[in-house]
Amino acid sequence: MNQANRTKFLVELIKPSHYDDDGYLIQWWRGFVPSSSLSNLYGLALDAQSRNILGEDVDLDIEAHDETNKKVPVDGIIRRFKRNANRGLVMLVGVQTNQFARAVDIARELRTAGIQVAIGGFHVSGCLAMLPDMPPEMKDALALGITLFAGEAEHRLDELLLAAFENRLPPVYNFMADLPGMEGGPLPFLPMKYVKRYAGALGCFDAGRGCPFSCSFCTIINVQGRKSRYRSADDIEQLIRAHAAQGVKSFFITDDNFARNKNWEAILDRIIELKRRDRLKINIIMQVDTMCHKIPHFVEKSVRAGCKKVFIGLENINPDSLKGASKGQNRITEYRKMLQAWKSAKVLTYAGYILGFPSDTPASIERDIAIIQRELPIDIMEFFMLTPLPGSKDHQDMYLRGERMEADTNKYDAEHATADHPRMSAAEWQDIYQRAWHLYYSPSHIETLIKRAVASGMRSRRMTSMIFYFYGSHAFEHVHPLQGGILRRKPRTHRRRGYKRENVLSFFARRTRETLTTYLPGLWFFWRLERLRKKIESDPASKQYMDVALSPVVDGEFDADLELYHASDSAVRAADQARARADEMRKIEVRRAAAG
Repeated sequence: MNQANRTKFLVELIKPSHYDDDGYLIQWWRGFVPSSSLSNLYGLALDAQSRNILGEDVDLDIEAHDETNKKVPVDGIIRRFKRNANRGLVMLVGVQTNQFARAVDIARELRTAGIQVAIGGFHVSGCLAMLPDMPPEMKDALALGITLFAGEAEHRLDELLLAAFENRLPPVYNFMADLPGMEGGPLPFLPMKYVKRYAGALGCFDAGRGCPFSCSFCTIINVQGRKSRYRSADDIEQLIRAHAAQGVKSFFITDDNFARNKNWEAILDRIIELKRRDRLKINIIMQVDTMCHKIPHFVEKSVRAGCKKVFIGLENINPDSLKGASKGQNRITEYRKMLQAWKSAKVLTYAGYILGFPSDTPASIERDIAIIQRELPIDIMEFFMLTPLPGSKDHQDMYLRGERMEADTNKYDAEHATADHPRMSAAEWQDIYQRAWHLYYSPSHIETLIKRAVASGMRSRRMTSMIFYFYGSHAFEHVHPLQGGILRRKPRTHRRRGYKRENVLSFFARRTRETLTTYLPGLWFFWRLERLRKKIESDPASKQYMDVALSPVVDGEFDADLELYHASDSAVRAADQARARADEMRKIEVRRAAAG
């Protein structure tokens, strides 16, 4: 067909960031956490493009932006659309609650220019799935002519693009009652020009969705469902080969819990085969639960597939807190076994830990952090404030009871107190969250972490780089590591709607001070960390280092002097129950031996 007769339909995919407490956008030269939603939508758009869903004479022109590592050229997008008679659609994808305000600010400018905009992601999906009424911020978005999309885009993107092409977008799409299958569908993909903006050129994909557990603070189970849906091993091989062809070797498997993906073994076996047969260099980061070590061969095959780091939802060491949050699958009596299994496999562990369960106090949190430091071989800890995220059972219950919750969605980043706590004021809660990072990453414990890494045969540089990033993000950049990156960008003009734009001279004077007080202490910390690492590495005694956390788990340790099992009444009960289970298993084994 003559190119002059072809029509172009623009598709802009934007993953928004969110604002800091001063109203400035959180953005970096290089980001750390890739966006699964952006990769998924780009892959779906490529598939739609290949099928000419808008007609043989219409080309889809696809662009992607992750605002955490790249300025979204809103003015440039407006000009681009204007040159194309506004034929196109801008989709703000994977929008979490703390990103919704920013998403609407971007959409507002685009809608003023007459551009069609849709917003999807966890906030929209969670609210429509769990609340009887639409919250005010979503009604405000509708008033601007923004389309809200709830659910997953697989098998639905064609419908959305066709409606936009014909200028008949409805106000709301709600597909929450019909979650699509994943096997054999279009695969997540981002071109290298986007992937390289993540530190280490880190790609990502979801091998499955859904989680069988029922944690009350979790949004996954209500947005992606409790039924496991997964990609096949063939899908994952095709995905890895496509990324490898452009030089991407490292992947973050974004499943909320890869260990409960029913297809985990077939997927890992296929990755192992790709590494062995085709000599592909593959590194993997994954998220797992605290009982994954009990799944036969899971840890072993994860390591053989290239797993170097795992995120673990430890959440708390108080059984009452875990039970109250419906996190009954977490057994504190299995924590030491689980962590030592990963430690023996030389895999670095990240543990998520939530502060603000009903029984928590500043004193109990300090006590529990000290127990963790002494008795659990966790490498990296990351702290979160318990937050009633829209889409969770906690949020739904509080909403229906009419309890006070923070109205500003931008603060739902797990770093702010967004609801009342029964035993702490908002100031006390905020203070212990800030101090928790410094308590865990104390100079003495940092030394212990490096010694444990050397004694376990792990690369000490991997440990110190993660300590520097996770602690440094909080201590120097004042952001949560999951929102962090390399070299903060803070454009004067990228400030939240309603905040006054600062004077040029005063802004740059303050920004210069901020830069110096951030990076000079950060570099000093890095230098001291490296000096300590080299000192420990050069000490022959480091390889024989041993402490309570590294000591092997033995029968009868529930009676030993481990505070983990004695810090609270519920911990004592958990130890008693574990002891009873062990005794019963021994009796069964004796009976089997006698019968055999």
